[in-house]
Amino acid sequence: MQSVIYALQRLGVEAVLTDDITLLSKADKIIFPGVGEASTTMAYLKERNLDKFIREVKQPLLGICLGMQLLCKHSEENNTDCIGVFDVNVKLFPPKEKVPHIGWNTLQDLKTPLFKGLDNLDVYFVHSYYAEKNNFEIATCNYILPFAAALQKDNFYAVQFHPEKSGDAGSKILENFLNI
Repeated sequence: MQSVIYALQRLGVEAVLTDDITLLSKADKIIFPGVGEASTTMAYLKERNLDKFIREVKQPLLGICLGMQLLCKHSEENNTDCIGVFDVNVKLFPPKEKVPHIGWNTLQDLKTPLFKGLDNLDVYFVHSYYAEKNNFEIATCNYILPFAAALQKDNFYAVQFHPEKSGDAGSKILENFLNI
């Protein structure tokens, strides 16, 4: 999470790291990074009513990595029911190649203002679970199989990769989100 704050500071944005619903409701934008495991993180969110709050957010929200997965309906990671903004299931990569998927990979089929000014580009991934291809995808990637690398529905944006670790392309994606 600290790497997201540093990336925003490089863009001239002073972000506040909080789980306080009062502060979050006053924010212009919300970034929902995820580190860890689905069921533990969902339990944390539910204890604080953040799962309900997130579902009802009106300002632009960007989910990153586990943050994207938790915005989906269900994750195979410990059979976890998630927030459900996106009617999409999250599955474990089949063990045909090295899992987790770690490293740079190319995004394709880029759509929406999140990718304004960018073509097919390489971004940095670290994940063992993926969102199935679906009607909400705004970017795809292929590792073992094609998967949704980014999603969008209304004011909700989500990326499986780490823009804060994806160099100039990632900075541009964060900048585009801040300009939405």
